[in-house]
Amino acid sequence: QVQLVESGGGLVQAGGSLRLSCAASGRTSSSNSLGWFRQAPGKKREFGAAISWSGGRTNYADSVKVRFTISRDNAKNTVYLQMNSLKPEDTAVYYCAARGVVTGLFDYWGQGTQVTVSS
Repeated sequence: QVQLVESGGGLVQAGGSLRLSCAASGRTSSSNSLGWFRQAPGKKREFGAAISWSGGRTNYADSVKVRFTISRDNAKNTVYLQMNSLKPEDTAVYYCAARGVVTGLFDYWGQGTQVTVSS
């Protein structure tokens, strides 16, 4: 069981920056990586970035690879998503999710945090 709490969302002007945080608690050993997803109005949820707790290996979607950076602070069980050069199309609810060691699936999800980019 892993509990995830996101924070850092808000309203930002196009071209601006924002940093999202996801704090994990509970049985964090049940997961080996954490990812960020987003869901824009009227669209399906899409993958953004992921990072492994051990080793810090990262994966990025093409749409955010240059502009977004995922990082972690293992001592705080927290993962961050630094978002730069934000565009209106980045507007979405952003979710963090933990991949289960046993299932290999993203079994644990946070409540989401709203990011709105104005033009």
